Amino acid sequence: MTQYLILLPSSEPRYAARTEQEAQELNQAHGEFAGLLAERGHKLLGGAQLSPSAETRVARGSGLDQVTLTEGPYAESAEQVGGYYLVETDDVDDLGQVCGRLTATPFHPAIEIRPTLGM
Repeated sequence: MTQYLILLPSSEPRYAARTEQEAQELNQAHGEFAGLLAERGHKLLGGAQLSPSAETRVARGSGLDQVTLTEGPYAESAEQVGGYYLVETDDVDDLGQVCGRLTATPFHPAIEIRPTLGM
């Protein structure tokens, strides 16, 4: 089986302005997504929502003693990664179909499914 990192980009201003109803619908979509993974034989290994990109720290440098730590995201963009899932499966095409449950929300219009290479 291959492990896939599912990256969930979203618009932070749109997410911050969500209504209570939208928040409940989004939580329901993520719950249904997890249920569909199990139903269809995909193994959910983990995942998390990420804090806003304003809380990001970026390390740059050329060695242990030559690192500069700055605040803010690595790149300014309209969307930032807002969360992720780590899933193990033999059927990436079906995994993509299951991800469609999340793309049906206004918060994750596109999802990146990237195989991991292991350590």
